[in-house]
Amino acid sequence: MAKSIILGLSFMGLIFLFASVSDAAPSNPKVLMKTTKGDITIELYPDKAPISVENFFSYVNEKFYDGTIFHRVIKGFMIQGGGLDVDFQEKSAKAPIQNEAKNGLKNKRGTLAMARMAEPHSATCQFFINHVDNPGLDYGQCADGWGYCVFGKVTQGLNVVDAIANSPVMTRNGMRDVPRETIKILSITLLE
Repeated sequence: MAKSIILGLSFMGLIFLFASVSDAAPSNPKVLMKTTKGDITIELYPDKAPISVENFFSYVNEKFYDGTIFHRVIKGFMIQGGGLDVDFQEKSAKAPIQNEAKNGLKNKRGTLAMARMAEPHSATCQFFINHVDNPGLDYGQCADGWGYCVFGKVTQGLNVVDAIANSPVMTRNGMRDVPRETIKILSITLLE
């Protein structure tokens, strides 16, 4: 875990270094998510959700997401992935992180948020992309009051999100809303 924090902090340090060298306002980092349905470019918001972005980058840097799948797809709601491999085995995640849902960002169409269990501070590696506006997932609107932390937004490839969301689903291993076709995350990489 210490190694992943160092990698994340090093990345955050680079953002601040570039910001101080340039007169222009710093741009938010972006990642390219390559999937078997197409490419998705996502802008991340380290100023609003530093813990979540650092956590996400620690998994990206370790290539943890490469070969994982979108295992839960609900048209008109969201697409979830990042924690199971193609054999439907859960990958070993790091310790849960603090929920940053109180950051002012909303679960709107195309936003990237941390998936979690019922406990508000249980997010680890899994994430979801909102297929539609989901105000019921926002801080203060969820039954538990916490909601789900948004930490990025799709800037290119919303048509790919739609294609994934429109995939036929089934029940598998006791889980509902599993795409019939395996939809794999081939890689997630930081864009320069």
